[in-house]
Amino acid sequence: MKEPLFTEENGILLARSDGCSVYQFRNATGDGTMTCYEVFPGTMLSFNDFHMAYFDSEYTPGRELLAIDHCREGKMEYLAAENAYAYVGAGDIKLDRRLTHTGRFTFPSSHYHGLTVAFDMEIASKALPGEVRDFLVDLQKLQEKFCPGQYPGVIHEKGAAEHIFGELYQVPEKIRIPYFKIKILELLLYMDALELPKNREERPYYYKTQVEKVKSIQIFLTEHMAENHTLEELSDRFEIPLTGMKNCFRSVYGTSIKAWLTDYRMNQAAELLRTDRGKSVAEIAGMVGYDSASKFAIAFRKIMGMSPLEYRNAIR
Repeated sequence: MKEPLFTEENGILLARSDGCSVYQFRNATGDGTMTCYEVFPGTMLSFNDFHMAYFDSEYTPGRELLAIDHCREGKMEYLAAENAYAYVGAGDIKLDRRLTHTGRFTFPSSHYHGLTVAFDMEIASKALPGEVRDFLVDLQKLQEKFCPGQYPGVIHEKGAAEHIFGELYQVPEKIRIPYFKIKILELLLYMDALELPKNREERPYYYKTQVEKVKSIQIFLTEHMAENHTLEELSDRFEIPLTGMKNCFRSVYGTSIKAWLTDYRMNQAAELLRTDRGKSVAEIAGMVGYDSASKFAIAFRKIMGMSPLEYRNAIR
């Protein structure tokens, strides 16, 4: 199986040895790394750690694949229907054939930590039975079970699969490859035996226009964090129904608008407390949208676990 291809502009190979390749990515939104292992012929395991809003790859769907993505932290956007998007969050498992892959992976919260097990169907289907005697999992049937069409299938129930994935993230270097082999085979056996509920509830997806408006709202809030706007005002300004706005925002960013804005303001305040010691706590409170220093201090303590002054003194 060929390793992923990345643009020269945003991806560089940092290291390669003993079947392991480490790539680094950078763009205007941040940076990230992918650590890739060829575990079996045609089977690639990659650990993905991104602190960026998106990254671009040169991969285009050119061969039959089955990709299993596990999200450990953050959010990842995916095409769930024509011109419509949905999101995987912590604990979710996404299975797809990469048929709708556009070359861009999007992370709305600018943070994503997870792993991908990717099978080149032609090579892996022939190689895996030779690795284990009486190996009964048929990759083609597994693909048809979870993602028969062009769009991904997503499993939101954590169950035993979370235990399998969890053990992959911290493996001593000395036993990595043999341990990866055991866990990937275990994962395939589990997915093969998993019975999908006939009437399982799917999470809602949102049309491109809704997602674009919600992302515009998030940018607006970051650029005007000293101002206070009601949800109704945001709904009117961006011409999106109030309920749809709230639901779509939570799906994209994993929390409510109010909670997201409070967290953003407190992190910006923490940065100001660290870097601009000439400003008083009251001045910083005003800069992040609080007209009361005492209310700001209460909000800051809830997020940071200490008062603004305690925080400032602790980092001297």
